[in-house]
Amino acid sequence: MKTFSNLCALLLSLLLTQTAMAQQRYTLRGYVKDKQNGESLIGISIGVPGTGLGTVTNEYGFYSLTLPAGTHDIQFTYVGYTTFKTTIALKSNQSMDVKLEQSSSQLNEVTITGKQNDKAVNNMSTGLQKLSMAQMKKMPTFMGEVDVLRAIQTLPGVTTVGEGSSGFNVRGGATDENLILLDEAPVYNSSHMLGFFSVFNPDAVKSLNLMKGGFPAEYGGRTSSVLDIRMKDGNNQKMQVNGGIGDIFSRISVEGPIKKDESSFIIAARRSYVDILMKPFLKGDMKDTKLNFYDITGKLNFKLNKNNTLFVSGYIGRDVFGFQKQADLNWGNSTVSIRWNHVFNDRLFLNATTYYSNYDYNISFNNSTSKDANEQSEGYSWKSNIKNYGIKPAFTYYLNTNNTIHFGVNAIYYTFQPGTGIGSSGGTQLATILPDKHAVEAALYVDHEYKIGKKFGLQYGLRLSDFTYLGSGTAYYFRDTTPGIRKPFDHSKDFGKNEKIVTYKYLEPRINVRYNLTDDQALKASYTRTSQFMHQISNTASPTPVDIWTPSSNNIKPQLADQISLGYFYNARNDAFEASAEVFYKKIENQIDYIDNSNLYLNALVEGDLLPSHSRAYGLELYVKKDIGNNTGWISYTLSRSERQTNGISGGDWILNRYDRTHNLSFVGTHEFDKRHSLSVNFTYASGTPATYADARLEYQQWDIPYNTTDQRSNYRLPAYHRLDLSYTLKRPKHRRWEGEWVFSLYNVYARRNTYSIYFQQDPDNAAHREAVRLSIIGSIIPGITYNFKF
Repeated sequence: MKTFSNLCALLLSLLLTQTAMAQQRYTLRGYVKDKQNGESLIGISIGVPGTGLGTVTNEYGFYSLTLPAGTHDIQFTYVGYTTFKTTIALKSNQSMDVKLEQSSSQLNEVTITGKQNDKAVNNMSTGLQKLSMAQMKKMPTFMGEVDVLRAIQTLPGVTTVGEGSSGFNVRGGATDENLILLDEAPVYNSSHMLGFFSVFNPDAVKSLNLMKGGFPAEYGGRTSSVLDIRMKDGNNQKMQVNGGIGDIFSRISVEGPIKKDESSFIIAARRSYVDILMKPFLKGDMKDTKLNFYDITGKLNFKLNKNNTLFVSGYIGRDVFGFQKQADLNWGNSTVSIRWNHVFNDRLFLNATTYYSNYDYNISFNNSTSKDANEQSEGYSWKSNIKNYGIKPAFTYYLNTNNTIHFGVNAIYYTFQPGTGIGSSGGTQLATILPDKHAVEAALYVDHEYKIGKKFGLQYGLRLSDFTYLGSGTAYYFRDTTPGIRKPFDHSKDFGKNEKIVTYKYLEPRINVRYNLTDDQALKASYTRTSQFMHQISNTASPTPVDIWTPSSNNIKPQLADQISLGYFYNARNDAFEASAEVFYKKIENQIDYIDNSNLYLNALVEGDLLPSHSRAYGLELYVKKDIGNNTGWISYTLSRSERQTNGISGGDWILNRYDRTHNLSFVGTHEFDKRHSLSVNFTYASGTPATYADARLEYQQWDIPYNTTDQRSNYRLPAYHRLDLSYTLKRPKHRRWEGEWVFSLYNVYARRNTYSIYFQQDPDNAAHREAVRLSIIGSIIPGITYNFKF
């Protein structure tokens, strides 16, 4: 705490010193929006050409630019928009809102002059990847549908264990180490249909930032990445409808002004209909099969006055699977976030967010198939959830063009329902109810961006994280024994409501350094320490929707990660393309591992089956991207290694993580023949993931029973994964206000049967032998067609 206080005092001293030196400087501030629909524009470059003085708009389109008194030519630039130029006579602080007009010409004809501060060369962060919806919509699609998660899996450092897997892995980290934010509310399950589609409706998404390293101090609670997704505000100029009709699901969004220029709304909905299409072909017990997902996304925003804006966002989505009354599985997220933007003065900006997030699942089975209502059924039901309540006031102080200070507070209250299982048999019910768990996570942070001349840039900060595991509840204590085996239960202790069970505090320093070799080239380095207090308990290769989230406790210590990154970044002078090369090294303490044959579900003593492990990941990431012209796209390649070491497992040796992929290559390309026709291609290659198989055979002669075993995990690697996708888009001529396009896609063009897993079974022709069986989720070409419309 003393270190944190000293840093705050130092920054305050710098602030006062700089203010005293700036008596003849004034500030121009305001919002930048799209002239056509009123959407706030993120990352717009505002500056004085030829001086190096400039800034960019924040996540809400707000900017603050402090300049010497006098007359200045100000320029607002962004790819895809017509450059706006104006002359300002600064004799006092001024407010100026700007509306940029979308360029009617093709991107290759857009000329951007002046320096763009949001280039990879000019921003401070390492490991930062940005994708716009325009870029994602050009990618080949699965079943003709644009998908956010599939798009980020083509970026360097991002992998997945294969089709049908939920979540994604970043720089050798587990899926639960990714903080996924939808308008600043955390989302715990990011996939529909077991990973084939994301929960984010593309018609409602405005921007996407993926941070893999060099996190600003504002972000915490996860050790691998932050995926920050921002929703559209809604068109505040006119009513607009977007939608699409596809093979798997249809979607529609409606947006428009509540009061023109001042308030607007957007609501977007999707629903799959696989079960409806299958219904005529299903007979007997399968006739009432349910297989669908749906989601609804909405947002309201109100400009209360020139200094205050209010946003209200919400999401609800669910996956449903079942048949008759014999089985029913459903799971989903719901979030609500309320954000207040307040401009105190020309330099101080506040965004205060409060949110609610819930993820839950329900499973039920009924073995009775009799139509006799009086017959006693046999069945089982199980439910679990995690709820968050959070508040995040975040301040930005624009001291001058070279100094920006971010500071704020984060606070989250967690409620976990680990599981409630109820079984019934012969009219008797047997319940297993694990008590709820509660926790509070809080953080203070301060972050300073400092430009030192035209060459150097520095962003450094400190985050103080505090986590308390609370009652009411029971804490279990175990005796230490030989590593790798189940810890024997020793005793338990009951705690009252809000009584502290255990508290953890960590200081998390962050620093990013940038040196511009030229206007187009830069070197960057970063060091980041992060802590994570949430853990997903899963011993499968890919997490499932029914895995359990649990907090750090007296037995489960928080994860601590230290990451170092070094990179070279290049932007072409005409913005035609950009390139980067980054190396990283990351080590994580207290990752969760499991004893052999661990019992993870509805087990009150599950913490006795968990083991702390050490993890490390390191690698090289290469990236080339072209945004302008008839041929656009990107190539990414990652060479990396992800390993862990657990006492009592595999002799305490370092072994491969189950999501390790040595090589990962992606190519995404789009060729626009003209304004109406385009062809896109996506090729992916990745090394197979590690797997554990028996490498020894024991035979008990007394019973004549062979037993296959191994003492080494991750001792084999599955075959390499590769796939080619194609997509063709045909835009129909615009008819009055109606715009339409057909998207034809081919997924897995050469019908590659990629291996998801290999399992062993008894050879049906020879009972004394076992045979290996390859499981492939997709093994054929999957065509898709979607009609998108807008009016």
